[in-house]
Amino acid sequence: MRLIWHQIRYEQLSFWRNPQSAFFTFVFPVVVITIFGALFGGVEAGDYFYGMSALQYYVPTIAAVSVLGSCFSQLAIVLAARRQDGILKRVRATPLPARVYFVGLLAHCVLVSIVDVLLISLVGRLYGVPFPDPARLPGLVATLVLGAAAFCALGVAVASLIRNAEAAPAVVQLVQFPLVFIAGTYLPIHSDALNAVSDMLPVRPFNQALLTGPSWHSLTVLAVWGLAGALVAIRRFRWDPRPE
Repeated sequence: MRLIWHQIRYEQLSFWRNPQSAFFTFVFPVVVITIFGALFGGVEAGDYFYGMSALQYYVPTIAAVSVLGSCFSQLAIVLAARRQDGILKRVRATPLPARVYFVGLLAHCVLVSIVDVLLISLVGRLYGVPFPDPARLPGLVATLVLGAAAFCALGVAVASLIRNAEAAPAVVQLVQFPLVFIAGTYLPIHSDALNAVSDMLPVRPFNQALLTGPSWHSLTVLAVWGLAGALVAIRRFRWDPRPE
C-alpha cells in the first residue's frame, strides 16, 4: 500500500508539474458544458431528451465523455509516449512491481475524472440542473468507478496496439469519436437499431447509467469490456519501444 500511495503521488505530481496540460484537462469539459448551457439553457423537458430538459441530459453525458477522455484517450496516448521515450523500459528495470505502477497510474486517472465530473456538475447547477438525489449517490459513484476502471483497461489495451507515439492521437480518436457519437453523447439517438448496437459497446451503457441510474445491463457491459481490455493489455502490452 505504501508503494501504491507513493506511485499515485508521483503521478499526481507529474501531472500538476505540467500546468498547461492540467489546466486544459479541467477547463475543456467546463467550457463545453458552459457553451451547452448558453445554447440549450432555455430548452424545457420533452420527448426528444427522453423527458428531461436539454441540460439535464447533457450534464451527465458530458461528464461521461470527460471520464472517457481522462481514462481512455489520455492514458493510451501517455503510455505510447512513455514507451517510445524509454520511460516504461526504465520503470520496468526498477524493483517497482508492474501492478503497482499500473494501479498508481489508473488511480490517478480516476482522481482526475472525479474532479472533472464535480466541475461539470457545479457548472450544471449554475444553469439550474439539480444535483443527484443523495439516495442515488452510491450507485452513481459505483458506476463512475467501474466505468473509469473499464476505460482505463481499454486505454492500456489500445496503447499496447499502437506502434509509436506519433500515431497514438489518430488511433485513439478513430476509436473514440464513433463510440461517442453513436452513444448519443451530443445528440440523442432515436434509432432502435443503432441503439441496440451501441448498447453492446461501453460508452452508451455508461451514459445511460449516469442519466437514469445504473442497471444490471449497463454494469455488466462495462465490466465485460473492462475485462476484455485487461486481457488484451496483459497479453500484448510491451514495456520497450517497438522496432520499426
